[in-house]
Amino acid sequence: PKMKEDHCLHTALLCLGVLCYSHGLSTEKLNHSRPSLHGHHEKGKEGQVLHRSKRGWVWNQFFVIEEYTGPDPVLVGRLHSDIDSGDGNIKYILSGEGAGIIFVIDDKSGNIHATKTLDREERAQYTLTAQAVDRNTNRPLEPPSEFIVKVQDINDNPPEFLHENYHANVPERSNVGTSVIQVTASDADDPTYGNSAKLVYSILEGQPYFSVEAQTGIIRTALPNMDREAKEEYHVVIQAKDMGGHMGGLSGTTKVTITLTDVNDNPPKFPQSVYQMSVSEAAVPGEEVGRVKAKDPDIGENGLVAYSIIDGDGMDMFEITTDYETQEGVVKLKKTLDYETKKSYSLKVEAANVHIDPKFISNGPFKDTVTVKIAVEDADEPPVFLKPGYIFEVQENAASGTVVGKVHAKDPDAANSAIRYSIDRHTDLERYFVINAEDGNIKTIKALDREEMAWHNISVFAVEVHKQHQEAKVPVAIKVVDVNDNAPKFAAAYEAFVCENARSNQQFITISADDKDDSANGPRFIFSLPPEIIHNPNFTLRDNRDNTASVLVRREGFSRQKQDLYLLPIVISDGGVPPLSSTNTLTIRVCGCDSGGSLLSCNAEAYVLNAGLSTGALIAILACIVILLVIVVLFVTLKRQKKEPLIVFEEEDVRENIITYDDEGGGEEDTEAFDIATLQNPDGINGFIPRKDIKPEYQYLPRPGLRPAPNSVDVDDFINTRIQEADNDPTAPPYDSIQIYGYEGRGSVAGSLSSLESATTDSDLDYDYLQNWGPRFKKLADLYGSKDTFDDDS
Repeated sequence: PKMKEDHCLHTALLCLGVLCYSHGLSTEKLNHSRPSLHGHHEKGKEGQVLHRSKRGWVWNQFFVIEEYTGPDPVLVGRLHSDIDSGDGNIKYILSGEGAGIIFVIDDKSGNIHATKTLDREERAQYTLTAQAVDRNTNRPLEPPSEFIVKVQDINDNPPEFLHENYHANVPERSNVGTSVIQVTASDADDPTYGNSAKLVYSILEGQPYFSVEAQTGIIRTALPNMDREAKEEYHVVIQAKDMGGHMGGLSGTTKVTITLTDVNDNPPKFPQSVYQMSVSEAAVPGEEVGRVKAKDPDIGENGLVAYSIIDGDGMDMFEITTDYETQEGVVKLKKTLDYETKKSYSLKVEAANVHIDPKFISNGPFKDTVTVKIAVEDADEPPVFLKPGYIFEVQENAASGTVVGKVHAKDPDAANSAIRYSIDRHTDLERYFVINAEDGNIKTIKALDREEMAWHNISVFAVEVHKQHQEAKVPVAIKVVDVNDNAPKFAAAYEAFVCENARSNQQFITISADDKDDSANGPRFIFSLPPEIIHNPNFTLRDNRDNTASVLVRREGFSRQKQDLYLLPIVISDGGVPPLSSTNTLTIRVCGCDSGGSLLSCNAEAYVLNAGLSTGALIAILACIVILLVIVVLFVTLKRQKKEPLIVFEEEDVRENIITYDDEGGGEEDTEAFDIATLQNPDGINGFIPRKDIKPEYQYLPRPGLRPAPNSVDVDDFINTRIQEADNDPTAPPYDSIQIYGYEGRGSVAGSLSSLESATTDSDLDYDYLQNWGPRFKKLADLYGSKDTFDDDS
């Protein structure tokens, strides 16, 4: 039906175009009866003559409907020139946008057809140029003129949304009409022609919770008090329809996912009214006792809950903190429990929202309370000392067995077991103390010295008699009380100097004292001279009453030559009860001083310096010592020099033990390898070197005494003989030698090993002894044995 409707509309428009074309043609023909290109004259204002050009083309603006799917090409219009007489001499030519491809013209009649389906959304109009030319000469008969072919729109494009899916959020419990999101669709059809692009929005799914404005596409809430805890997500389908929403219009849809965001509209609630917990009395403070949790259906910060203890007899013993990860209240022990004192506690715990929305304060209160009952469990506790620590005092030098003090512990359990005490020996390595295991009395084992150690810090263990694993430990500090057992002494090793020209009552040194005892038994110090020298004619002492004393000269004039050293005894007493004193000796040296009292020299030998050696004599002695040292060094250097050798060998006689193994070897004469005379080539010495590639002309005679006995197989004797010859050889040098094996040796009993000479060489050597060398030499014995032996064998 749609195709039929479009075809009828297209036909009507085409007829309308043809009517306009015919009307224009008639009008033009009425206005221009002659095919002349000249215009006629018209008078304008003020007598001005206006020339109007004569128009030779006759047509109106053409239209063609898009998306035409008929079987024949669409007739767009017809072009005709008033000079066309219909004899076929005029040829119509079409050029421009789409000419020859989309639009074709009949060159005789001027009819223009559209050969392809047109889409207005791709192109809305085409500009073409028409011209009439002489068919035979192609000469233009009229100037070219432009005309426009407009593509007429039809509703062939449905609306399309910018996104296929939309996501939006709106707070729960929003008022009706709260804007959620705006969706927008577009239509590719011509908005200026008809209602093809006029869109209307409607909601297909999502009612009755949401609505949409028909003209704007704004989605709004349609129900009040939508609760996220009941339903969090909604799926809405929005439709956009063209043709103003009327029947026959095209439509498009989109999906919108709307999520309700949370607000704090729910208070926390405990799932039960009472929580039961238990904790051992042995638990330490900070240990977790249990957990409570109030449920809040809100999420995020709206669901945050804080816990607190608001009442109960256990407020001082317990505390509660919030675990924000699990939203639980953690009950913890605050102080140490005692089952024997109190066996149960009750707490009133409150859970309240952290963030409260004022808009929903009427839904409150946003908190809840619960009762927590905690039972204390009995535990086998270790002994408990009555004090956390003990401090005792004992006098130094007290006799062994002196009681220092007493510690006491008890079993807190109902059994009240007996307690035994002991000292941690790691804290009393010197074993100064001992404790009574039954009653806890601490006594000394040996005398204590305050000056050595003023405080002793030990630890005492208390364990139950029947449960050794239950023990307690307490620190015990023992102060050693000072007694006056140390006499004062000089604070330093004083050495005084007095000038020979010192004046009477002149002070030359101030001394002080030191006492190892405590301040109660130390200062104030009293300085005095012993009674026997209180009237000392040389020096006197003055107590300054500030724990110091000054030593003064009693008489004038001292002489180093008479006496250069004085020893002055001084008595120092402390302020202890009873007081102790000691006698200390002050060394006083007599020195030479200038008129201002500055020391020059304190040596008595300075006056007899002229009786000794002079400076020149000392220099002479030093010079003699230096000369003596030089002589000793030269002598040692000469001793270390090596003596020159008595025998100087020529450079060519210095030989190293270099052995070359790339030659055949010297045969049996290798036994004389250490004999340099034997290893030398006698033929080479005489200037004759035999050639090894030809048969020799004569045989070398063996050396006398070198031929072994025919039947001798004693190799040991053979070697000993060679050693004896080498030892008795006067030409054998006592130095290293170069051993050359390039010469086989003359007179070898084995001769040449070459098989070329074996059969032809006439040799007078006797090889019969090879018969006695065993089976390994049997083949040689057969080859080189005497003819008689061969005959015998045969």
